[in-house]
Amino acid sequence: MKKIIYLAGGCFWGTAHLFSLVPGVSESEAGYANSIVPNPTYKEVCTGKTHAAETVKVVYDPDDVSLSSLLRLYFKSIDPLSLNKQGGDVGTQYRTGIYFTDPADASVVEAELATLARRHSQPLAIECGPLENFYPAEEYHQDYLYKNPNGYCHVDQALFKEAKTLGVGDHKKAARGETREELRRRLTPLQWEVTQNGATERPFVNEYDHEFRPGIYVDITDGTPLFVSSEKYDSGCGWPAFSRPIDDSLISEHLDTSYGRIRTEVRSAKSGSHLGHVFPDGPADRGGLRYCINSASLRFIPREKMAEEGYGELIPLTEE
Repeated sequence: MKKIIYLAGGCFWGTAHLFSLVPGVSESEAGYANSIVPNPTYKEVCTGKTHAAETVKVVYDPDDVSLSSLLRLYFKSIDPLSLNKQGGDVGTQYRTGIYFTDPADASVVEAELATLARRHSQPLAIECGPLENFYPAEEYHQDYLYKNPNGYCHVDQALFKEAKTLGVGDHKKAARGETREELRRRLTPLQWEVTQNGATERPFVNEYDHEFRPGIYVDITDGTPLFVSSEKYDSGCGWPAFSRPIDDSLISEHLDTSYGRIRTEVRSAKSGSHLGHVFPDGPADRGGLRYCINSASLRFIPREKMAEEGYGELIPLTEE
């Protein structure tokens, strides 16, 4: 299965070269996106009158590299706060943007942008939305840095080495009795990216942030009971917060140094699915920990349905 994402990151020479190096990317084509002039030329685009953005069409295999991984590499290749300017290039054609053709990708893109936004005090300058149109650029723009190894490139070339190993670690074992492809089909795109590729959903607008009915929260991939309502509280962080799991053996903790921070990642011990992170700022009378968990990694089962779904023995845990 092939998927496509369109990335505007300033001059398309460097962006196209960067993504051509990624294992699992089969096409990295320079072109012009969202133009009000049909099939514009490079000269026309440079006038600023076409509204086109220099954009790279990235065709990839999601079994080899995830959309989340591609977006995180993209973020490293741009200044996300700069409007209409990347490197030494200035003009509306050099604006940044993420454009998609599959509506299912919207939630993943929005979640990754929300994660990036939390790292900055100023608003992001990255456009995001459905692709309006895309016109391939002239042939001399295609594979430009392969043809001209010493040509102009605004992308930090240290990223080229990282691009060559992107996707390593994207593969995780699917839930027991279910193939990876079957799991992908069962989960929503956001659930897949969160549990399998470590994405973070948007705060405050997710499914269980304000869910406080009695019940349990199970691993969305394999049904393992992980958290209980009696240990859930409103931390104000925008995601479901728990003071502890049902049992410590049900989760595993891992060092996470992504985005230039040091955090403790939490995964489901049985399935290996990414759940969220744990922080030492929880309620002191409950142990002092805050398990900040993505709703997309969980399924809530209300107390009145626990017995029929096979979790009856855990009903006493839901009592306050």
